[in-house]
Amino acid sequence: MATHLNLHLLRLFAAVVEHCGFSRAADALFVTQSAVSKGVRELERQLDLALLDRGSTDGARRGVRLTDAGEALYRHARALFAMERAALEDVRDRVGLHRGRLRIGASTTVAGYWLPPALARFSAAHPGIELSLQVDNTAGVAEAVAAGGLDVGFVEGAVDDARLRIARWRDEPLQLVTAAGDPLAERRRPAASTLSARTWLLREPGSGTRQVAQAWLEAEGIIPRRTLEIGSNDAIARAVAEGAGLAILPAVVVADPLAAGRLRALSAPGKRALVRPLFRLELAQRPRPPALEAFLALLD
Repeated sequence: MATHLNLHLLRLFAAVVEHCGFSRAADALFVTQSAVSKGVRELERQLDLALLDRGSTDGARRGVRLTDAGEALYRHARALFAMERAALEDVRDRVGLHRGRLRIGASTTVAGYWLPPALARFSAAHPGIELSLQVDNTAGVAEAVAAGGLDVGFVEGAVDDARLRIARWRDEPLQLVTAAGDPLAERRRPAASTLSARTWLLREPGSGTRQVAQAWLEAEGIIPRRTLEIGSNDAIARAVAEGAGLAILPAVVVADPLAAGRLRALSAPGKRALVRPLFRLELAQRPRPPALEAFLALLD
């Protein structure tokens, strides 16, 4: 007896039953009647069971009479092909963005400032897609994407992980800021030694903002007298406005407090530009789901 079921032959058998004969089944499947007849006989041979009672038509399905084994197999075939149709409909719905889910991860600034407009537009355009946004620092987002927990990640820091496909997404300007009442703000371009004498507010390890700030400080020869670690760019901006020290923050974060006069921008010494790249992370070798393709097209 066969150890597996040949689905092509099963489809021929089910068609014979549903179309009440070999000729109609052949027409429905666009094959010859002999191919259908040969296929059903081959299925019987593989299963070592008679599926059709060819000796009588009493009580038949308009010309097709099933044995007990044939009745049982046909019930299973109906259920199997119903599941196949449901699977195809589900896939078509997902390709058509009528259903599905999209799991996005982003580091703090990207999640708070860059993604919200795109998320709102995508949600309005595709209400059947379940949308989620996980906020973490660069290291956390990268690990979640690599583990398959997220479909895509947008981060502020450099990532080196062979499991990921990493693409430069856009460049983001940064700003060196201090409190509005700080006399340092009146200087045209403070010297590195002057900046070294100050307290600097930094993000936590693993943050893209911290990576860029530390790289810039080292490149300019600035060694902070003291550092304070705070796990939020917005919290750092507020602390700087209260006179806690200096910070390098994304321009989008400090735009409003600068406009309101709560912060002052400092001219950074040296020639190194205060800008950082933002990266898009995807799992390497994984095809993009249709929902992700649509979101990236809208975002870009």
